[in-house]
Amino acid sequence: MNRNKIIVAVVLLVLGVFFIFTTCYRSGEKNKAKALPPGMHGVSVIEVIQTSNYSYLQVEENNNKFWIAVVKADTKPGDSVYYSNAYEMKDFVSKELNRTFPTVFFVQDPSSQLAPPPAAMPQEMTAKKAEIKKWSEVSVTTPKGGMTIADLYKNPGNFAGKSVIIRGVVTKFNSQIMNKNWVHIQDGTDFSDKFDLTVTTLDSVVVGTQATFKGTIAVNKDFGAGYSYEVIMEGAKASDIK
Repeated sequence: MNRNKIIVAVVLLVLGVFFIFTTCYRSGEKNKAKALPPGMHGVSVIEVIQTSNYSYLQVEENNNKFWIAVVKADTKPGDSVYYSNAYEMKDFVSKELNRTFPTVFFVQDPSSQLAPPPAAMPQEMTAKKAEIKKWSEVSVTTPKGGMTIADLYKNPGNFAGKSVIIRGVVTKFNSQIMNKNWVHIQDGTDFSDKFDLTVTTLDSVVVGTQATFKGTIAVNKDFGAGYSYEVIMEGAKASDIK
């Protein structure tokens, strides 16, 4: 009888330890979730599909699985991705994959580490200007009455204060900074290694899509703190987005 009591006591002890461990683990997970700043998402990567310019990631967050897209990165299943700025696209067609995503979130600020939300200034105006990378396989048809980025950079002074039309692929998008959206576009052309144009607009666009922008050109635009643009398109309207 004493032996049976000892066995029962050991079993109860083991179950008690397991219960305490499970409770602490769940509590830790809850605390970890609460540690995320407001508006910040933390997802775990399940599947990765690479394309020329994008990484499509199937991820899981709070037992929900969905797809996000980030500028091409060396991301693997099991990695964590944190972000706070993403745009939902429904029935998005990837021509390169020949696949339609019912819903995909285009993430603008992916990070492998949890960090404070980005400061409300475009990267170009932070302590160090971000390096602008030239996208490969960019092919854009110049719209009627429009011009190329290369043409603009050949003689920017000729267009200062004038309204121009340029179509390009959106390579970067920062929203609601100084009450406007900041867009970078490329059209596959360049002049003296200048291939990227910054555009300010009130319209929203998604990185990787093509859009036609009509706006006023400013040259040697200075925003202070030593940060200026040789050429920038301001107050642009976006159209024919696809």
